[in-house]
Amino acid sequence: MTEPLPAAFHMADVGGKSPSFRRALAMGRIHVGAHAFDHIKNGTLPKGDVLKIAEIAGITGAKSTANLIPLCHPLPLDHVAVYIDLEPDTASVAVYCVAAAYAKTGVEMEALAGVNGALLTLYDLTKPVEPALTIQDIRLLVKEGGKKGRWVCPEGVPERVAGILPDTHDRPLEGVKAAIVTLSDRASSGEYEDKSGPKLRDALEFLGAEVVSADVLPDDEDAIAARLSVLADGGDVDLIITTGGTGLTPRDVAPEAIARICVKTAPGIGEALRAAGGRHLPTAWLSRSIAAVRAKTLIVALPGSPKAIDESMDVLKPFLRHAVRLAKGGKHNCNTRPGGAS
Repeated sequence: MTEPLPAAFHMADVGGKSPSFRRALAMGRIHVGAHAFDHIKNGTLPKGDVLKIAEIAGITGAKSTANLIPLCHPLPLDHVAVYIDLEPDTASVAVYCVAAAYAKTGVEMEALAGVNGALLTLYDLTKPVEPALTIQDIRLLVKEGGKKGRWVCPEGVPERVAGILPDTHDRPLEGVKAAIVTLSDRASSGEYEDKSGPKLRDALEFLGAEVVSADVLPDDEDAIAARLSVLADGGDVDLIITTGGTGLTPRDVAPEAIARICVKTAPGIGEALRAAGGRHLPTAWLSRSIAAVRAKTLIVALPGSPKAIDESMDVLKPFLRHAVRLAKGGKHNCNTRPGGAS
């Protein structure tokens, strides 16, 4: 057998990942000294108003990241903004860059590239009046999205720019009481650990929901239908999400159990889940995920893998709160914000 040709470097293969909302905030600082600071502040540098040019350069830098850093993925950025803050006490200029995209990988490098583009432009246009310039404090402040959710720099975000990003992540399910039901013969018997249920709990709580119940049941249609009926009819649960039992094997009976106890279905939810998954994994089209309403409680059946939980919640997030509200008898709201409370 011929040995494969070696490759010293490669971009990470993100082809199998589903895109999700990503956002990052980065900062940096340049110390310019009192003389140059006055020129920057008053717009009297020989080459003109450096602050405006640096802002444009920062945006250009963020957009050019993949061309500057060899192994970065080219990303279709949805938003880039550069904020420049004069700091007279230290004769410094602070630069902040926020980048956002709906993508398969994060935008940290784009935010950092934006900061560097602005700082280097500040350096270039300031050096004619002051060669002793120091660029420092370049760091990532906040990243959002992906498996790890929201990360904040241990040193915190400077109060001056706290308003650029919300202090907390979007919590569209705030006030929603949710129940989780894992459907698995082997997990219910203790043969292996239930990983999907805890993953789903983390995802729901991250979005603001209060998880009031979590069950692990065998793949038995009667038992599933009975438990879902009790949860929905009790009046204490707004949302029930099951995980597992949506495939084609004889023991996959989640859709049948839900259909038995519900009259009103929401077929678009299952279609959205399959469409999103099918873009990257052809077998996702075999999933029989469904959604329906019983006693003003929305019930959604998701696949059983932890990865599918992440991908499914990304799909559901923009409209799940609105669906829960409608199931409870609320009116349509044409101004519902994607990803936010309605």
